[in-house]
Amino acid sequence: MSVRVRTARLRALLLALVTFLVVAGTATGCGSGDDRPRIVVTTNILGDITREIVGDEAEVSVLMKPNADPHSFGLSAVQAAELENADLVVHNGLGLEENVTRHVEAARESGVATFAAGEAADPLTFHADEEGGPGGGAGAPDPHFWTDPDRVRKVAGLITDRVIEHVDGVNEKAVQDNAERYDGQLATLSTWMEKSFAAIPEHRRALVTNHHVFGYLADRIGFRVIGAVVPSGTTLASPSSSDLRSLTRAMEKADVRTVFADSSQPTRLADVLRREMGGDVNVVPLYSESLTEKGEGAGTYLEMMRANTSAMTEGLTGG
Repeated sequence: MSVRVRTARLRALLLALVTFLVVAGTATGCGSGDDRPRIVVTTNILGDITREIVGDEAEVSVLMKPNADPHSFGLSAVQAAELENADLVVHNGLGLEENVTRHVEAARESGVATFAAGEAADPLTFHADEEGGPGGGAGAPDPHFWTDPDRVRKVAGLITDRVIEHVDGVNEKAVQDNAERYDGQLATLSTWMEKSFAAIPEHRRALVTNHHVFGYLADRIGFRVIGAVVPSGTTLASPSSSDLRSLTRAMEKADVRTVFADSSQPTRLADVLRREMGGDVNVVPLYSESLTEKGEGAGTYLEMMRANTSAMTEGLTGG
């Protein structure tokens, strides 16, 4: 056998060996993240909270993009498949993710562990003057629990329990340590918010928003909810001319001239209200239902709540 033939055969054997090792490594997950446990979260606010708790112990996939509307965002076929292949699905529930609910239910029916954060947060209901909330008017559960950081503390603790219970392969101590650290940050946030809002005089503790989203904050801090431009708990509703007239009368009676509008939504409706009241209305943008991209003002839940507290305090005191 010639040297040339022997060299060619040796190269072929080496190539076959390398190919075998690569294929074997891929199949066993060596050197890849394919075998990491996966948690899928519907909204980006819950996604940030879950990532703080999980850390590097599992892959956390968030379906809702920054600056999106939780009431209207939808899923691609790939994202829907992610839900059914997850170890755990964390969602808000209570009608918030209106286009995603059926996919979460399909995942649960296929055997995936799911956790509805809103249902576990001791939910409030929309008040009688908050007509048209998710599920049909007054008495419907309010899904916007995250405006109360103490309820977020409760939910974060329950997410921690679900991760340890349902996500195989995570380091329980690491998850608990992450949760304890984050709980301390939430407690600090809650105390700071209370002190900040304490500076607002009683006669100025009145809220008007684009839609009903701050009921939990109002309940916690002691605000009066005068009304909303969209008299609903969802951005998918629209106000009638009579709704606007009723709201302007309520604002004039309460001497309220500030409307808080979601920064990710157009302020057209609030601008209409401004025209209804002769232009003397201050429209203040808040991050109410979605986080932003990193570095854009509300990249995390903690940043969002601090930014909102500062903006609301300034808006209500006229500072």
